[in-house]
Amino acid sequence: MESVLMKIYEYYTGEDRDMLLHAYDFARDAHRNQKRASGEPYFIHPCAVAEILIDLGLDAETIAGALLHDVIEDTPVTEEVVRREFGEGVLTLVSGVTKLDKIVFKSQEEEEAENFRKIFIAMAKDIRVIIIKLADRLHNMRSLNFLSKERQQKMARETLDIYAPIAGRLGISQVKCELEDLCLKYLDPEAFEYLVENIHQKLEERNRFVDFVVEEINGILEESNIHGEVFGRPKHFYSIYKKMKTKHKTLDQIYDLTAVRVIVGTVDECYEVFGKIHKKWKPVPGRIKDYIATPKPNLYQSLHTTVVTNFGQPFEIQIRTEEMHRTAEYGIAAHWKYKENRSEESSLDARIAWIREVMELQGGLKDSKEFMDTVKGELYSAELLVFTPQSKVISLPAGATPVDFAYAIHSEVGNRCTGAKVNGKIVPLNTQLETGDVVEIITSPGSKGPSRDWLKFIKSSSARAKIKSFYKKEMKEENIRLGRSMLEEAAKRKGMTLAELVTPESFKKVSEKLSFDTPDEMYSAIGYGAVTVNQVIFKLLDYFRKEAPAPIIPQPFKSRSAKGGVTINGMTGMLVSFAGCCSPVPGDDIVGFVTRGRGIVVHRKDCPNMKNADPARLQAAEWLVKEGEARFKAAIVVMAEDQGAALAAISGSVAEMKLEITSINGRYDRNGSAIVDVTVSLLNRQDVEVLIGKIRAHSKILDVHRMAN
Repeated sequence: MESVLMKIYEYYTGEDRDMLLHAYDFARDAHRNQKRASGEPYFIHPCAVAEILIDLGLDAETIAGALLHDVIEDTPVTEEVVRREFGEGVLTLVSGVTKLDKIVFKSQEEEEAENFRKIFIAMAKDIRVIIIKLADRLHNMRSLNFLSKERQQKMARETLDIYAPIAGRLGISQVKCELEDLCLKYLDPEAFEYLVENIHQKLEERNRFVDFVVEEINGILEESNIHGEVFGRPKHFYSIYKKMKTKHKTLDQIYDLTAVRVIVGTVDECYEVFGKIHKKWKPVPGRIKDYIATPKPNLYQSLHTTVVTNFGQPFEIQIRTEEMHRTAEYGIAAHWKYKENRSEESSLDARIAWIREVMELQGGLKDSKEFMDTVKGELYSAELLVFTPQSKVISLPAGATPVDFAYAIHSEVGNRCTGAKVNGKIVPLNTQLETGDVVEIITSPGSKGPSRDWLKFIKSSSARAKIKSFYKKEMKEENIRLGRSMLEEAAKRKGMTLAELVTPESFKKVSEKLSFDTPDEMYSAIGYGAVTVNQVIFKLLDYFRKEAPAPIIPQPFKSRSAKGGVTINGMTGMLVSFAGCCSPVPGDDIVGFVTRGRGIVVHRKDCPNMKNADPARLQAAEWLVKEGEARFKAAIVVMAEDQGAALAAISGSVAEMKLEITSINGRYDRNGSAIVDVTVSLLNRQDVEVLIGKIRAHSKILDVHRMAN
């Protein structure tokens, strides 16, 4: 706690220092009687968060926000008090961090998804909110050993999935690297201990080698009359761990455990040193990267090369200017730490432009998980650098296509794309691009929009989101019609009509879960693929099983069923129909299911659709007709080696028994087997069993059974 006071006195003056000293005293008093899980005073935590941010060079408002970031959530202090004492700017930061911590959900997946969306909304309002949150998470990870193993792993997984990638995208490498190493410590402790022990054992030998390389490069700088700094930097454990996992290497097979950095004054000097290093040592093919000419999306710039010494030892060298080094170490925080040396607003605008793009996507993605998957795709994807005809560099995920490129340029370019040229040649739109390709998109003002088939091959999550957004906005009526039809078919398979399934009461329950304002919005979401039919119908059915009032059993009236032949609770003459999902015939054990508007639907008792049916809607049912007195339809499924064998077996057996086929449909499953659904008119259950036996007797038949669903 004393160290943060010393740094406040060292780095801040005048009104800024006065505000920070007031924030320190205010937070200390607010948290006075609180303890951490370790038993230490809680105030240690906000002090540690503030100290991390002071080292990153953040402004006084941010440091005040860090000192106060838990007072609204964990103490009686109100927003109005913070506003009065410290102003609107500090309140915005404190309340922003507080809102990130107040999210509670039923499942961890749902919690993580909504947390992810909230983070990006907060970032768009003020980027300093997430910088405070990163420092907060870093200190919590440093003191994670006081929590249970379950909570350790949950926090470490969330940190590795969300916070470390965001720190990397913001370019704050020292925070990203430490977060990743701490996550590894709790997610794979055996691997972490192995790396710590084995890397330390060879530390002296590796340091001697690094000293040799540093001395040689210093000699190059002296000969070239270039002033610079050369030093070794050990790679962090998680990057070594990831390389061992992805490339299936042992620790002994990884040579670049330490990289050598060369810091010089100008870009020209970077390239001069680069060339002279290659003249002295041979570069490894494929390991030369020029991030000065083509910066990473987080604006990282440097020259990277891996070379081999005269005695066969490879090592990595990074060459950059002092300003590039600041950006690499501090990322977006360099905007505040070194603001006197740069154009502030243009620098900050360039760094947060990608956040604005993310928020544009956010508006078209109602589901938090879909938003999280989309943004994660952009954060995690390997980089592929391609060029426009005007030599602008576009960064895409590995395996990207011209369609991904078109949407990276602009949504309208993607929507009107009709073709593409790569390196001057027309190529199919599903062509995978390679680093260095020059891509030109062919558009047409008469284009009707993107093809749904593009969703099968594109790699960019943002392109996928933009295509879905187009279908959501531009084809709303078509989406409503398609979604309604899909839900209607699903309802029929469950023995219900759409009118029975979608009532004001059931829709209200679904909208609470999926945030639809109207049934048309729900149909539209199904139509353009934002939600699946199953997601919706299972929630609707869940309402009828648990909450719908028990239906009134219809009073006896003249039956409109062509079949008749059953009694329901001993009564006849009701509106009765027979379920197509299980096709009951005389002799089957049956049950009546009371529907809304269709009377009673008779199912076999072993029908899967009756397994979870509401008991209040089930009625005892018995056959009136005797077997052999009336014709009924039975549905049979036949699986065979090929469709010809199935058809021959079915037609021969049906003809032999002098029965009648009323419908027949064929298809193939994923293994190439033929599946034929056939409906046969017959007199009794015994006929069904005899027919199944005759069909099964054919040599190429794999399986035969009554249709059960």
